[in-house]
Amino acid sequence: MILKSFCVKILLIFPFLFSTTDKFLYFCCNILVISFGLMKTGLVLEGGGMRGLFTAGVMDVMMEQGIRFDGMIGVSAGAAFGCNYKSHQPGRALRYNVRFAHDPQYMGWRTFWRTGELVNGEYAYHTLPTQLDIFDTETFASNPMEFQVVCTDALTGEPVYKRLEKVDYEALEWVRASASMPIVSHTVKLEGRELLDGGIADSIPLRHFQEEGYTHNIVVLTQPKGFTKKRTKLMPLFHLFMRKYPKIIEAMSQRHLMYNDQLAYLRQQELLGNTIVIYPQDTLPIGRTEQTPSKQKLVYEMGRQAAKENIQQIVKFVNQDSSQVDM
Repeated sequence: MILKSFCVKILLIFPFLFSTTDKFLYFCCNILVISFGLMKTGLVLEGGGMRGLFTAGVMDVMMEQGIRFDGMIGVSAGAAFGCNYKSHQPGRALRYNVRFAHDPQYMGWRTFWRTGELVNGEYAYHTLPTQLDIFDTETFASNPMEFQVVCTDALTGEPVYKRLEKVDYEALEWVRASASMPIVSHTVKLEGRELLDGGIADSIPLRHFQEEGYTHNIVVLTQPKGFTKKRTKLMPLFHLFMRKYPKIIEAMSQRHLMYNDQLAYLRQQELLGNTIVIYPQDTLPIGRTEQTPSKQKLVYEMGRQAAKENIQQIVKFVNQDSSQVDM
């Protein structure tokens, strides 16, 4: 047991201690972890609003292929759409977004002027999944895959990670909080915190999931390979409308640095062989809040195509622990 624990710890902290040229030692630790049955596979999903329909397309192909993970973590749209993986409902994310694309009760600027939120929290996160496009809470609860969402504490600017084992009103509020974009959303109050979009504090939570013991991860991004985030041009609006939350203003002013650092870390993990990153081939032809069904379908199909192009690699990667694939 001591040897097993040592191997796992070395595998997780190795990138911080050695250069990526020391791949042989890392490879040996990786083999030992797999041999001892300690490999945990994770699915990591970033946000991006309606760009998340690319992620939905990727997930649906993996679900159709019977690929299972030990755990998954989603940020913002990655959480809102990703929960359908644990409930095993391929097609659902695209279906309800197309169906309600022009419903003023769902989302849009008419919703914002009426409620103060771009996405109607009560309608989108409670009425829709419980009455209009039913979310399978029983399958979600019975699926052993761990599911986490990432939020940002609006008062501290720090990430908050929440494990959801069942879906009830409070759990749906956690998903809502993870996707609550600043300025166009109210904070969501849970467990004594005021919460906003998880992408503010931890856009691509691979490091966190590795610290949780997930040694091999598939990461789905909604920006193309080579993308570099620039400092947001909306800082004047943050200073104007988020004065109550100075830590959010600070985090947003530094978010591009955090995000680009995470991209560099992803590249390092890909070289080490413990991570597969799935990207769009090009910039996705859809805005964060785009409500044009034809564009939503196009982006979804781009995700499906990206998954199909990588499916053999994904199956081989996950199948290092054969219990995780049911072909």
